[in-house]
Amino acid sequence: MSAVQLVPINWYILLSAVLFTIGVLGVLFRRNAIIIFMCIEIMLNAVNLLLVAFSSYLSDGAGQVFVFFIMAVAAAEVAVGLAILIMIYRNNHSTDINVLNKLKW
Repeated sequence: MSAVQLVPINWYILLSAVLFTIGVLGVLFRRNAIIIFMCIEIMLNAVNLLLVAFSSYLSDGAGQVFVFFIMAVAAAEVAVGLAILIMIYRNNHSTDINVLNKLKW
């Protein structure tokens, strides 16, 4: 019996739902681009937690493979996103999304 199965699966579902909700609320209500990136990472980690919990619950390794790919995509997203944010900050001296309306056509 693995460590994840010692705790009922419902607790992992609840924790994942709370983390995902915090991430969604952060994306919707915050205006700082760095905070929005952090909230997206929280949402990805909530999905990772749920995949690992279900993978352990079902004694299957497929969920852990998906987690590996999600982590790789998240790392690429952070690298590209932070590079874009650094260039925006150098040009506008702000990471506020409302200031970034200069990028519109």
